[in-house]
Amino acid sequence: MTLRLDLPPDLAERLRQAAEKQGLSADGYTLHLLKEHLPPTDHRAELVALLQSWIDSSEGEEQADTDNDLLQALDEDRLSDRKLYPENLKGVTW
Repeated sequence: MTLRLDLPPDLAERLRQAAEKQGLSADGYTLHLLKEHLPPTDHRAELVALLQSWIDSSEGEEQADTDNDLLQALDEDRLSDRKLYPENLKGVTW
C-alpha cells in the first residue's frame, strides 16, 4: 500500500534526523515506527479455530474410549477394593 503524507517541515526534519541516527531511510524508519506502535495482529482467532477443529474432530470419541479403558484398567489393577475412579465421580473436577 502506498501512503502519502504531507508533513510540516519541522516534523519532516525530526523524522529525517531520527532515521539518520538509526541508519535508515526516512521511509524505512517510518515503517519501523508504524510496526512498533500499531497493535499486534490478533492470532487468537486462528488459535481458537485450530482448537475448535481438534474438538470437532472424530478422534475425540476415540480418545474418550481410550481414556475410559485406561481408567478401568487402573481400577482393576489396584490392590485395594476401593476404586480409584468411582462411577459416581466420573466427570467431576475440582
